[in-house]
Amino acid sequence: MAEEMRVLLKYADQINPESADDYIKVGGYKGLEKARSMDRKALIEEVKSANLRGRGGAGFNAGLKWSFVPEAEVKYVVCNLDEGEPGTYKDRIICQKNAQALLEGMAICGAAIGSNIGYIYCRGEYPFIVELLNKAIENAKASGALGEFNIEVRMGAGAYVCGEETALIESLEGNRGEARFKPPFPGVEGAWGAPTVVNNVETLAYLPYILTNGAEWFRNLGAENYPGTKIITLTGDIEYASYFEVPTNYTLRDVIYKLGGGIKNGKKFKAVQVGGTSGAFIPESQLDTPIDFDSMSSIGAALGSGAVLVLDETRDIVDVVTRIAKFFEHESCGKCNPCREGTFRQYEIMKQINSGKGTEKDLEKFLRLSKVMQNAALCGLGQAAPVPIESTIKHFEHEYRRKLTI
Repeated sequence: MAEEMRVLLKYADQINPESADDYIKVGGYKGLEKARSMDRKALIEEVKSANLRGRGGAGFNAGLKWSFVPEAEVKYVVCNLDEGEPGTYKDRIICQKNAQALLEGMAICGAAIGSNIGYIYCRGEYPFIVELLNKAIENAKASGALGEFNIEVRMGAGAYVCGEETALIESLEGNRGEARFKPPFPGVEGAWGAPTVVNNVETLAYLPYILTNGAEWFRNLGAENYPGTKIITLTGDIEYASYFEVPTNYTLRDVIYKLGGGIKNGKKFKAVQVGGTSGAFIPESQLDTPIDFDSMSSIGAALGSGAVLVLDETRDIVDVVTRIAKFFEHESCGKCNPCREGTFRQYEIMKQINSGKGTEKDLEKFLRLSKVMQNAALCGLGQAAPVPIESTIKHFEHEYRRKLTI
């Protein structure tokens, strides 16, 4: 098996994630100490020059994102621990193995933007993680490690759309989780109208290591344009369904065959979906693509949350994406018409095709609908909902043809 490159998970199962003292013994909170000794602009520049890009889905430079935050009396740091993407659990693993790094990362972000208030928005299905984080926060405050930076954990209600940062903020405020119109962006007007930085768990947890080891160290890990490591959660028809931390220049073939041990029960590979349920399906001919953000984008896919779902030769790809269409219809918040109506119509078309009653016109209708949704939906849910289906039509058209009546 190929070796991992562990940074965030280096001390997994060797330290108590709730204990600030355990974390300090392995070098924890040195990054925050350095951050507090720096000018805020210099701190932002350090993170920007490291080219730490978001590990939640958008792949935006974290330091650049922070630089847009204006001066204000109150500002917030918000950690996105919604993790509603099916097949994704890497943020949960970070919390279970290295929770103090997340807290330190939030405090570093606070030092950079001039905030002493942080919120962790945790998905409703993770009550045990809320308990763990509350103990970790209590321990870190008692040790004095966080200083004046305060962190509160708030739990969502299990809505997929709340992974989108503005819907998350609405839910954080106690409202129905629906995406907001942008601009203004959260960095200017976010939670309770104040400037708010929203970053993913994996992004924030990396900050202590960048501050401790330097921007150049980070830039030399993995892919040039998307440096560092990525925690991959591997599921599906694979020998070793587990999580792995790998450099971002690893290829999909490395992940599936070297780390995952290949396809279960000696069957052949059919397809892999990367980035969760909203990701594209990738055929065998593209398995040598590196997993970094830009390489995935170049083949019409997305790294996203790092979920990797492997399908073997026995899987009915049309049936799989029909189930995905049903998921998106259920999870649409209904605020905008392109998503509310689009996800309903998309599922309707896919049911028709999957049942053997579809026609060539249904395929054409879906592709027109897909363009509308990707161009007009308010947030990423509606924009990404057609992507899995569109990618399978592109790469596995013959499977659709077998089910069409005309």
